[in-house]
Amino acid sequence: MTGEDTIVLMDDMIAWVGLFEDLPVGYEDAPVSDLGGRLVTPGLIDCHTHLVFAGDRAQEFEMRLQGASYEEVARAGGGIISTVTATRETSQEGLVEAALPRLDRLIAEGVTTIEIKSGYGLDHDVEMRMLRAARDLERLRPIAIKTTFLGAHAVPPEYADRDDAYIDDVCIPTLQAAHAEGVVDAVDAFCEGIAFQPAQVARVFDAAKALGLPVKIHAEQLSNLGGAAMAADYGALSADHIEYIDLEGVTAMAAAGSVAVILPGAYYTLRETRMPPIALLRQHGVPMAVATDANPGSSPMTSILLAMNMAATLFRMTPEETLIGVTRHAAQALGLHDRGMILPGMRADLAVWDVQIPAELSYRIGFNPLYKRIYGGQL
Repeated sequence: MTGEDTIVLMDDMIAWVGLFEDLPVGYEDAPVSDLGGRLVTPGLIDCHTHLVFAGDRAQEFEMRLQGASYEEVARAGGGIISTVTATRETSQEGLVEAALPRLDRLIAEGVTTIEIKSGYGLDHDVEMRMLRAARDLERLRPIAIKTTFLGAHAVPPEYADRDDAYIDDVCIPTLQAAHAEGVVDAVDAFCEGIAFQPAQVARVFDAAKALGLPVKIHAEQLSNLGGAAMAADYGALSADHIEYIDLEGVTAMAAAGSVAVILPGAYYTLRETRMPPIALLRQHGVPMAVATDANPGSSPMTSILLAMNMAATLFRMTPEETLIGVTRHAAQALGLHDRGMILPGMRADLAVWDVQIPAELSYRIGFNPLYKRIYGGQL
């Protein structure tokens, strides 16, 4: 095996990386697994999903094809609220059962870490139910799951025209309860005209900060309310979507070290025409992650490889950028510093691919070249 690239795994960590001929003393008798010269990458990370939900929104898909906009669907009682209705009627066990096939699809494409948001309960009991269901999924499958509280996703019907009351009565108290129970890792909010204004989001972020929880934001998807810049003031892990972000928002993200999470699935499904400013993000050195945004309405996609292809094809990200976007930068978007790269000291989460060059991962459509998936050092 002289001259072969070699990775030494010890338990669930990467112990050494280099050429086989340079193998340090002490590793020479370790069992060897020959991967046949295949491409090895870090395990993929899907850093933005809404994977736990009930029901579907196929009818809205038809409405949009007939010309209805995302906002028109939402204001007609569809959109997020229709999923809220179905999710409220589903038990924790039912939510887990519904989510498992979606999770399995992502695992089968080499995903080893995934973020799952709440936000389809919009009341105390169901938001907690969603977060607990996400924790259950981690016990049922070999994958790391990071949970995000998205209570500020939409205003439920019972709080119509009482947005501030919802934040005070439901959102913040439920966040505090979720933190006390240990079922939340980060806090998100949807800052948009059909959701919450920056000042309202700031109150949720203040509560998160008081609990020591990191924040992220859905921002500038349909308009520019300055949500990304506001979140950057809180040291946000990421700002996601950001099709309408301006120079001020980009420079604020760059200064804060926030990651831009690019979500081509929603852009594609909603037939949007305003692309995120990839060149501006590059120019200012803002790291870019890529994620599925898997959800029942605006991005019913459970393929991280398709997300990579869409980011390259629709937004002209390079294949290298898309791969870094689902590994190193995706880890950064979740505040994780122990994965996303093949280096000593990192978690032994790896994906082995039947491809010749990395560009094939974002080039092919509808083809899964995964050969083996290694999670925590285990095949």
